[in-house]
Amino acid sequence: MTRFVDLRERVVRANRALVDAGLVVLTFGNASAADREAGVIAIKPSGVACGDLRPEDVPIVDLVSGAIVDGTQRPSSDTPTHVVLYRAFPDVGGVVHTHSPFATAWAQACRDLPCLGTTHADHFRGPVPVTRALTPEEIAGEYEGQTGAVILATLAERGADPLELPAVLVASHGPFAWGADVEHAVENAVALEAVAASAFRALELAGSLDAISDELLSRHFDRKHGAAAYYGQST
Repeated sequence: MTRFVDLRERVVRANRALVDAGLVVLTFGNASAADREAGVIAIKPSGVACGDLRPEDVPIVDLVSGAIVDGTQRPSSDTPTHVVLYRAFPDVGGVVHTHSPFATAWAQACRDLPCLGTTHADHFRGPVPVTRALTPEEIAGEYEGQTGAVILATLAERGADPLELPAVLVASHGPFAWGADVEHAVENAVALEAVAASAFRALELAGSLDAISDELLSRHFDRKHGAAAYYGQST
């Protein structure tokens, strides 16, 4: 394993971070990172527990063909979904898929995750959408690729910028999140699970709730993101 050492090590750290955050049990999840200059992604191998992952286990996949270009392990079965997202979103450098408990509950309920508070607005500009269900023909065909396609269609329907709304709930399946790099993709997956849990609990307490105002949503999102952001320390 002499090629793409740094990319592989980042993918190992990202997958282990998902376990440490409680987003992944057993083999229920995967993270990938792109090297745009080399035209490849590194992704967790299929069926390997995130916590057991070693750099030498991580396969390297061509971003155009989807073929393995380095490594001996079979890549995650979700690789075609990741590849679809990378091809469509040139500013995305990392993709994460989990079956984290609360975000997956919203996905299985086939419900958008509403923006009920400022914690949500700090990370996502609006509700996190759920996709439509895949058709029998899509499921029987190139299932994982069609999963990526339905994510793209959902974002297009909402008119969403993928870095302002960096997650989608795949109906009856689970969440996908992404970011400018794999570290931010992990952060967005962690934030998604946290706000999914808060929304679930808030609705249990209140019965029903309206989304926060557009003004409060924009204020919280914009103070952390974009040219006018003032949250945190300047670099």
